[in-house]
Amino acid sequence: MTRTLALVFSALFPLVALAADGSAPVDEDFVRPAGDSELSEYLWVSRPIVVFADTPADPRFRQQIDMLLEGEEAMRDRDVVVLTDTDPSARSPIRSQLRPRGFQMVFVDKDGVVKLRKPSPWSTREIGRSIDKTPLREREIRERREGG
Repeated sequence: MTRTLALVFSALFPLVALAADGSAPVDEDFVRPAGDSELSEYLWVSRPIVVFADTPADPRFRQQIDMLLEGEEAMRDRDVVVLTDTDPSARSPIRSQLRPRGFQMVFVDKDGVVKLRKPSPWSTREIGRSIDKTPLREREIRERREGG
């Protein structure tokens, strides 16, 4: 546990400096391949929704991506970025960390904690409700109301 905490903090401090500096790169792609990226890249910046499948031809994968694209505006409002991984043999860092089996949709909050794992596609309405129930999102909503 102590090692994990040290690892989280060691990854957190450089990201905090980037966020405070305002020079963090902005990537406009809503849906992007997970590739060699790691979840630590999104700490305190975005809420990754990772969609796994064993092949891009999986109908559940296509359905999930289509639903997320239909609700893109609502998801962007919640700072969501969608990462896809459809190649189990590539052993991406995110796949190694989350260890899915077959199709799986995983929601990770800004603090890096996995909040939701689903073995079937979920609508953006259901995902949005789950995001809105998290303490971080509740605080963001409260700060928006107070700020303007």
